[in-house]
Amino acid sequence: MAATAIQPILDQALDLDPKDRAQLIETLLDSFTSNERQRIDAAWAQECEDRIDAYDRGDLGSHSSEEVFADLASRFGER
Repeated sequence: MAATAIQPILDQALDLDPKDRAQLIETLLDSFTSNERQRIDAAWAQECEDRIDAYDRGDLGSHSSEEVFADLASRFGER
């Protein structure tokens, strides 16, 4: 699918409340075969570990949830 073909779907998905978006993500991930899902899960697990390690080394900072949500609201508006 070209990026323009999925844009209307993406726009609709982003308008969903967080619980429904999470359900959509899980449903989409479940559509992959078991091997694909295992690779995806392993890649995310490694990404998490890498970020934790970077934070522990002082290479990665952090932000409060209030800062994060304020930034998201300023970028995308209240949902």
